[in-house]
Amino acid sequence: MSPDTFEAIKPYLNFFHPIMMWVLFGLTVYAMYLGIQSRQVRYASGDEKKALIKGKFAIKHHQMGAIILALMVLGTLGGMAVTYINNGKLFVGPHLLAGLAMTGLIAIAAALVPFMQRGNETARLTHISLNVVIVGLFGWQAFTGMEIMQRILDKVFGITF
Repeated sequence: MSPDTFEAIKPYLNFFHPIMMWVLFGLTVYAMYLGIQSRQVRYASGDEKKALIKGKFAIKHHQMGAIILALMVLGTLGGMAVTYINNGKLFVGPHLLAGLAMTGLIAIAAALVPFMQRGNETARLTHISLNVVIVGLFGWQAFTGMEIMQRILDKVFGITF
């Protein structure tokens, strides 16, 4: 890629992270729904359990969790990379710190899965608690990220809201 081409696309790199994160936020809420349904299967009985099992919620929850973990790490690194490319530095503030915390927490939540599969209820409750905190932080991140996007739009394109 030539330097001129890179300079031409550089302002648009700013949009990759927020778009990816909004998609990831939606996937995270969906994974939470799947986790709740999976938990209902665990405690259901009889015909209700048979009907819920057909939804394959646990499998879908595990698959979605793996996708979310990968995208969270890539999104965090990508957002930091684009910020550094465009500004020559990272802005250490609440948005960055909360994003890094979310990335760490999701790794811990994923690491608890083998223990949960062996029936460890403490690991299960910790996994659920961590993921609730992540969803809360993610919601807050979405709005602080939009404030950052407004500043970028104003700086790069002269668009103010």
